[in-house]
Amino acid sequence: MTGSAPLRLAYIDWMRGLACVLMFQTHCYDSWLGGDARKSTFFMWSQLGGTLPAPLFLFLAGISFALVTDKLRQKGVPAGQIARTTIRRGAEIFGLGLLFRLQEFVIAWGWAPWSDLLRVDILNTIGLSMMLMGVVCWVVLLALSGSQTRFALGITVAGVGMSISLLTPLLWTNWRPRWLPWPLESYVNGVHNLGEPQAWLFPVFPWAAFAFMGLAVGFFLLSDEARERGAATFVGVGAAGVGLIYLARWLDARPHQLYTNYDFWHTSPNFFLIRVGLLLAILAAAYLWCRWGAGQWGFSPFIQLGQTSLLVYWVHIEFVYGRLSILPKRAVDIRTASFGLLTIFLSMVLLSVLRARLKGHGAEALAWFYRPAKAG
Repeated sequence: MTGSAPLRLAYIDWMRGLACVLMFQTHCYDSWLGGDARKSTFFMWSQLGGTLPAPLFLFLAGISFALVTDKLRQKGVPAGQIARTTIRRGAEIFGLGLLFRLQEFVIAWGWAPWSDLLRVDILNTIGLSMMLMGVVCWVVLLALSGSQTRFALGITVAGVGMSISLLTPLLWTNWRPRWLPWPLESYVNGVHNLGEPQAWLFPVFPWAAFAFMGLAVGFFLLSDEARERGAATFVGVGAAGVGLIYLARWLDARPHQLYTNYDFWHTSPNFFLIRVGLLLAILAAAYLWCRWGAGQWGFSPFIQLGQTSLLVYWVHIEFVYGRLSILPKRAVDIRTASFGLLTIFLSMVLLSVLRARLKGHGAEALAWFYRPAKAG
C-alpha cells in the first residue's frame, strides 16, 4: 500500500474486471449450452467458476466502503454524516437493483412471472449490505475515537460477517422466519415464492457476510502497520487465505458438525471460509500482478471492465439471457458458445471504453460501483 493511489485503484479494478469475466463465462455457457454439452466436465467447471463473481463483487464493495469511511473519518467528518453518506449510497444501489428487475420484467413482458419483480438479485444485496455496513460503522464510530478506531471497526465488522455465516444454516432451516411475507423472507434466506430457500438467489444470509469480510480487510489494509510493510502485507494476506482454506477443509472433515441440516455448497460456514480464503489469495495475486506483473502493461481489459462493472453487468444480461440473446438458448455446442462468449467480452470492453470517453456527458449516473474506490 506504499505505492501510488493509481496502483491501489488498479488492483481493485483488476479484481472487479476478473469478476466480470468469470460472470460472463458462467452466464454464457449456462444460457447457451445444450444437449450433452450441459453434462460435460467443461460445463461443470464453468459453473464452479461461477461461484466466485458474487463474492468478489461483495468483497470488493466492502473494501471500497472501508476506503470511503476511513477517508471521511480522517477529514474529521462526524459519525452521523459518514453514516448518512454511506447508507445513502447503499440505498441508491438498492434502488438500482429494483429498477433493473423492473426493466427485465418489462422487456420480458408476456412470459416473465410477476414475482420476478421481487427477486433478490446481486444488486439488491450489494445495496442492502452497504446500508448494513453503514449502520454498524456508525455505531462503532459513536462509541470510539482515536488511534484504535480502525482496529475496533475491523474486529467488529469481521465478527458481524462471521455471525451472518454462522446463522445462515439455521435461518435456511429450523429458524426460518416463516411469519414474514415471502418478499421479505426472501431477503433473509432467498425463499422467493417457492416455499423453500433457493440457492440461485442472493439473500443477506450468507451473501452480506462477504461484504463485511471485505470491509474488515479494507480497514486492515489501511492500518499504519500494513501501509509500512507494503507488498509484504499482501503476501501475508495471501498466505492467510491459503491457511484459511486448509482450516475450513479440516473443519469440514470433522465427524461431528454444528448443524443438524448441513449443506456444504449453499449454507456451510466452512464453504464460506474457503471462499473468503480464495478471495484473500486473489487479492494478493491481483496486487502483485498489478505491481510487478503485466497487470498494467498498456491497455488492460480487466481494469477497464472493472471501472464500469455495473454498466457491463446491466447490459450483458439481456444479450445472454434476455430476448436479445445473440445465440439460441440451451441449443449450441461448446465451440459456438465460446465464440459467443468472446463476442460478449469484446463488446463489453468496447462499451466500457465508450462509457469512459463519455464520462461527464450523462454516463456518470452509472459509475457508482467505481467511485467508492477513488477515496483510496
